[in-house]
Amino acid sequence: MSSTDGTPQELSEDLIFDVLKNRRRRYTLHYLKQQGRPVELSELAEQVAAWENDTTVEGLSANERKSVYTSLYQTHLPKLSDAGIVEYNQSRGIVELSDNAAQLEGYLRPQDEFPWIRYYLGLAIVSAILVFADFLGIPPFSAIPDKIWGVLIVAAFALSALVHYLRRRQLGTGERPPSAR
Repeated sequence: MSSTDGTPQELSEDLIFDVLKNRRRRYTLHYLKQQGRPVELSELAEQVAAWENDTTVEGLSANERKSVYTSLYQTHLPKLSDAGIVEYNQSRGIVELSDNAAQLEGYLRPQDEFPWIRYYLGLAIVSAILVFADFLGIPPFSAIPDKIWGVLIVAAFALSALVHYLRRRQLGTGERPPSAR
């Protein structure tokens, strides 16, 4: 589902929700993103089955492996491929994320429990109070030059944004998919 020039095609929200309504497909996408490389169908099926059965790959029964392998092979991977989210070479049994998969980031990423909106609002209010106190000449705020206040406030926002960015990058890199916890 890429355009003729090879750029990703916009996925509709209906398609995204349809694809993501199935836990097995969500686990598949999580594992492919986690690996960041083409994956053999058998490897993918084993890991998805392990997550579904709350066990390790080594602890799976043959029936558990076969059930997941068959449903991925016959149903889920073709659906993800038709949607343009994965590239699935059925004859070689190789699966990898397509460029379109990046459009699912906001839907798949686990949410950060930290209240970032309140934090940034609080930081803005504190910054405004400091600037206002300096403007009114209230000691000790007026003793610090305006340029220093500017640098401190910008540094506080920049550091906060960096921490927020790093936390978001870490979300979803854990071993188990968010809905399996």
